[in-house]
This record gives sequence, C-alpha cells and structure tokens, in this order.
Amino acid sequence: MRRPILTLTTDFGASDHYVGAMKGVILSICPQAQIVDICHDVTPFQIAEGAYVIAQAYDCFPKKTVHVVVVDPGVGTARRPILLEAAGQYFIGPDNGVLSMLYSRGKHKVRLIANDRYFRQPVSATFHGRDIFAPVAAHVAAGIAPSRIGKPIEDYLRPEFAKPVRTGERTWSGSILKIDRFGNVVTNFHVRDFPELRRQLAGESPVDTQSRAVHKQSYARVQADDSFAVGGPLPYGRGSVAAGRGSVAAGRGSVAVDRDSAAMGRGSTPVVTVGRRKIAALARNYAESRHGALFLIVGSSGYLEISVNQGSAAKQIRCKTGEPVTLAVG
Repeated sequence: MRRPILTLTTDFGASDHYVGAMKGVILSICPQAQIVDICHDVTPFQIAEGAYVIAQAYDCFPKKTVHVVVVDPGVGTARRPILLEAAGQYFIGPDNGVLSMLYSRGKHKVRLIANDRYFRQPVSATFHGRDIFAPVAAHVAAGIAPSRIGKPIEDYLRPEFAKPVRTGERTWSGSILKIDRFGNVVTNFHVRDFPELRRQLAGESPVDTQSRAVHKQSYARVQADDSFAVGGPLPYGRGSVAAGRGSVAAGRGSVAVDRDSAAMGRGSTPVVTVGRRKIAALARNYAESRHGALFLIVGSSGYLEISVNQGSAAKQIRCKTGEPVTLAVG
C-alpha cells in the first residue's frame, strides 16, 4: 500500500520551530506519512503569493495527496479553516484566498473544518498551522473521510488578486504575484488571456523584422557610446530593452525607457510598467537577451515575467511582491 503524501507550503521560513512542530504533529498521527516541503519562504503575509505557489505545484503530485497551505495573517480571528477537495487531492488552510487559484481549475468542493475532535488541544490563538491544519491533514491522510471533518460551504472567499483588471481598450492593471530566487518578477498576466502575446511567441511578425533592424543599428551605437554599454539593446532578441542601467529619462519624474524602446514606438508590444520602470522587450528564452538587460518572458507557469539574463530583475526594478503593474498590448 502506498504511503500517504502530505505537502507543506507556508511563510514560516526555516529559522524557527514552526515547520518542525507541524511535522511532529503530522507524524504523531500518521507516522507512515511522506512529508514534502513545497516552500516555506513565501513572503510573510502575502496570501496571493502563497496561492500562486501551491497552484503551480499541486498537479505534480499523485491523487489523494494532502496539501497544507498556511499563509495566515488573520490567524486567531473569525476567518475560517477549510478543506478543499479538488483534482482528486485535498487542500487544507485558512479561508482567506490562499486556495483560491485552485477554484478555477475544475470541479471542487469546499468544507468548513469544524470537528474539533481532529484538532490538537489546546488550540493556540496564534498557531493554527500546528493545532488545526497539521492534525486535520494527518487524519485525512490516515484515512478519515472529509465528510467527518465538516460540512460543505458555498460562501468561501474568492478574491480576484489572480486576475488583472482591464483599464482601457489595450491596457490592464495587475500585480506582482511572486519574485523567485533568481529575481524573476512574476506578474498575474497569464498568456492565455492575451492572444496577441501567444501569436508573437508562436512566430515572428512584421514588427519583429523591424525590431531586428533597429537592434542592428542600436548595437552599432552601443559600441561607440560607453554610456549605453550596460543598458543597451537585445541584439538577437525580440523587441527592445527598456529600463536598463544605461537608460535615459524624458525628464525628472518620468518613466525611464532607453533609446531602443523609444525608437520602437507603437510597434513595441507588450509593454509592462512597474513604478517608474518600463519594459518593452519580449523574449522566448533567456539566451535571447544579453547580460544585464531587462526583458519580458512567459514563464513555465504561463504568466508573464520580467527577467534579466543571469541577473535579478527585482533588484534592478527595486520592486516587491504585491506591487501593482500595468500592461499595454499593441
């Protein structure tokens, strides 16, 4: 018989006892459990980031896996603990939106975790990960039916942080879902929602041909002008580099954008703006850009990311998780 699998996703980090305590509770109830750490470095209190992390990982696991997701700034308040049944797996966490990206993945059922028989007693007001979520997950992994944990509910939270808001005919407002270890900035603009991005990635358009001509001219300028040596063009990429270290500004307080991005004008598509930084280059892989150049790429999750080849886009832009971003297409 296969050993049950439990995963843990939290913002607890690795410097405290919290994760170890949860594992101890799980193993005390279900000693045969295989515990997998998905991530414990979710940015503290960033519910949207926790939702993104579990949404990218769960479908790599077999059926009946039990996932514990704890990013819970409202611990001890009236927010409810819930158990989600979806994709043949189980997800346990607070009803604060941290499981919300899973709701759109198909048929699902949400239960209120109400049977305190399966809690660790006494229940702390500040550590539900140890006293509610971990023991309930262990009991489910050990074979307790979800129906014994609590009744189905329909009024669970469905926040819209995963979806960008349309602000114009070709503009959207979104947010940064995550900044990964490499400094890639993951936005909530998913390629499936933007057909023009899909078309660009599928093959070159007339705009691409124009872009390459601009690149060749710009690259010659870079060789003659040391001031643009770092923030220069993508000689082999798609579109143009914006907001590199060698960028120019149109005046105090303006959005920084380099010569090549300005040269592209309306033909540059898409354009993502974070704070005062504007990125107007689209690449299909990291090798299409040169060191130090900011560009846009569709990551393995399908979301549009801001990246730097062998560098940190987040450090260049000086942004953080949850910060607003805008997208202009066309």
